[in-house]
Amino acid sequence: MAYLELKNIYKTYGQGTDETEVLSNINLKIEEGEFVAIVGFTGSGKTTLVNLINGLIQPTSGEVLFKGEPVVDTSHERGVIFQNYSLLPWLTVEQNVIMAVKEAFPKREKEVYKRKAAYYIDMVNLTPAINKFPKELSGGMRQRVAVARALAMKPDMIIMDEPLGALDALTRGNLQDQILNIWGKDKRTALLITNDVDEGIYMADRIIPLRPGPKATLGPEFKIDIERPRDKTEMNDNTSYKATRNAIIEYLMDIGNERKSEATTEYILPELTPKDFVNQFRY
Repeated sequence: MAYLELKNIYKTYGQGTDETEVLSNINLKIEEGEFVAIVGFTGSGKTTLVNLINGLIQPTSGEVLFKGEPVVDTSHERGVIFQNYSLLPWLTVEQNVIMAVKEAFPKREKEVYKRKAAYYIDMVNLTPAINKFPKELSGGMRQRVAVARALAMKPDMIIMDEPLGALDALTRGNLQDQILNIWGKDKRTALLITNDVDEGIYMADRIIPLRPGPKATLGPEFKIDIERPRDKTEMNDNTSYKATRNAIIEYLMDIGNERKSEATTEYILPELTPKDFVNQFRY
């Protein structure tokens, strides 16, 4: 039995003539302890897929199973790290993490909450900022708070929805390593949604492209045959890395070109005459 399974998932929005099929015939199995990356274009339905897995929305048809049980609601067993941090601005770093711990483990003593929060905040190297508010933190620091908050709930599965997309290259690289180090300690099942092929290859065990919508569906999987721990510098000279990267990029380019050739809508701009701003204000 797969740890997470998506069976014949279809997701539509709207009704009647306004109905749009966003996801079509999605089938996916992730085993316990696996790190899987889904790579896709912007607007291809990646966030809709995450929301289905997390129980925020329900499929139009099909079934999402977690540990063999249907996903019908959110659960602290599936921790999500969002791209936009989703921190409460009126709470400190510590308070944001404590709030998550309370949700996952109610009826614990206050000191237990503080101790757990401190542990995970230290894990992402933010102890000096423990009493700061989100507005006092950089983008990378806020994302580390989001990581600490998700991990503090001790989820059985970590779901990351393009969590590093808005960060600069240096911060992004550092946070990739931190997430991998944390994941490597207990090998919790992980799903990474990204539009960065290199990030997927560096972090995941296998990569699955998401063909662009409407009617987005999953493409063939690419297994990452590179030993862990991985070194970014050494990977540049790794034959398997080069072959896998080229194959994925070639596949994405092919479906991108296919998408362009299928586009039949022609947009014609109206003829416009610019205003004569000089003469307009003459008296």
